[in-house]
Amino acid sequence: MAKESLKTIAKNKKAFHEYFVMESLEAGIELMGTEVKSIRQGRVNLKDSWCTVDNGEVFAKGIHISQYEQGNIYNHEPTRVRRLLLHKREILRLYGTLKQEGYSLVPISMYFKGSKIKLQIGLCKGKKLYDKRSDMAAKAAKRDMERAVKIRNR
Repeated sequence: MAKESLKTIAKNKKAFHEYFVMESLEAGIELMGTEVKSIRQGRVNLKDSWCTVDNGEVFAKGIHISQYEQGNIYNHEPTRVRRLLLHKREILRLYGTLKQEGYSLVPISMYFKGSKIKLQIGLCKGKKLYDKRSDMAAKAAKRDMERAVKIRNR
């Protein structure tokens, strides 16, 4: 069986800044034709998006997919609610975990898997301000070390 190619369309960098990602899942996403064409042009923004579980179904809210420029009167609404496609037992497990305090379901990235468009969603726990500061300090220290090594190797 041939290995399927993964091509990233959009990433939600804000999610990694605001949350600890405990685990991630791959979900299909229910789209209209003009949405797919707009996604192929890379006109997607996941920045302020989130997911909810309602009546045994998972919905993605706040994903902005720009309208397709060559679309007609049947063009889609940019921020409409989109249903995610997951197995029933995955949805039930997520729902049970989301009931715990502090957990959220956040889209992390959107990508092509073969010809299908998939959404990676993460089960996340919110960061406190001091967590964000420590992450920023660790990144700065790593950058300084890499810079020092680069200068020393000249």
